[in-house]
Amino acid sequence: MVTFLSGGTGTPKLLSGADAVFALDETTVVANTGDDVELGGLLVSPDLDTVLYDRGGVLDRERWWAVADDTTATHDELQERSTAAGFEPGPRYLPPEEQTAGRDLARWRRFSGVGEFMLIGDRDRATHLLRTSLLDEGHTLTETTRRLADAYEVDLDLLPMSDEPVATMVHTPEREIHFQEFWVAEGGEPPVEDVEFRGEERAAPTDAVLEALSEPVVIGPSNPVTSIGPMLALDGVRKALAETTVVAVSPFVGDEVFSGPAAKLMEAVGLEASTAGVAEAYPFCDAFVLDDGDDTPLGRPTVKTDITIDMPEDSTRVARAVDDALELGREAA
Repeated sequence: MVTFLSGGTGTPKLLSGADAVFALDETTVVANTGDDVELGGLLVSPDLDTVLYDRGGVLDRERWWAVADDTTATHDELQERSTAAGFEPGPRYLPPEEQTAGRDLARWRRFSGVGEFMLIGDRDRATHLLRTSLLDEGHTLTETTRRLADAYEVDLDLLPMSDEPVATMVHTPEREIHFQEFWVAEGGEPPVEDVEFRGEERAAPTDAVLEALSEPVVIGPSNPVTSIGPMLALDGVRKALAETTVVAVSPFVGDEVFSGPAAKLMEAVGLEASTAGVAEAYPFCDAFVLDDGDDTPLGRPTVKTDITIDMPEDSTRVARAVDDALELGREAA
């Protein structure tokens, strides 16, 4: 049995061909929920949904998010009517007093549907509607995710990191903005001074997550700050990782990041934007998988391969390297 920590697109890409190496019916994926948002009253859980859609066979693998061949009639009509009503497009936070009112899971990340700044497809929206309705009926996010996974016939155990709210907030020189506004609406352009996981002191990993972390753990080539960081911020997670075998795949080749805002965000929180910085962020890791071209000395066991993942056969190759690294990690522990 093995557990993957997943955020962004790196770990889902690794999982896309991992069934040739790991028994997925004995595999658990714990997904980041720090970048969830409530948009127009619906809870959107991007990192849960990427795994849900991929394993359910409907993911748009060109973009690695949302549903393939989805229509956007509702989004387009909403944009058109918002503009006709005189509203500018772009993120619109609900008033501060509304950020801690109502549905607890949406704390600190409530956006109006006016000027909907995330492109939500029609089939994708149905998932968010079902998720939100189940939560409003009294189900936890863990229970709701299990129901959605059953609906999509997902072949592994998918868990949210917590049933309580944690919001990833990016501190810029002008103001604090939610990660989705920073990345989607602003394209990752604003300077970053710090990253905050708001609510981390009140949130806790679920019992199911802690049980999953007792198994060997794989951290895919995800952003260490905003994809994995919210999970590490939860009380008890680092302790659990220190007590099991952990392997991480670097999202860098030396000091060159594969994609996304990882470099800028790592520098903002005082980490070197490099494989060495990833190792510093993960002191509990027993072994690493690095790219063939990465000569970073880590002082811990490493397995090298081409870590580019474009096709399922690429993810199978990297998954085999992960399996080898797990064995090295067990021996080193």
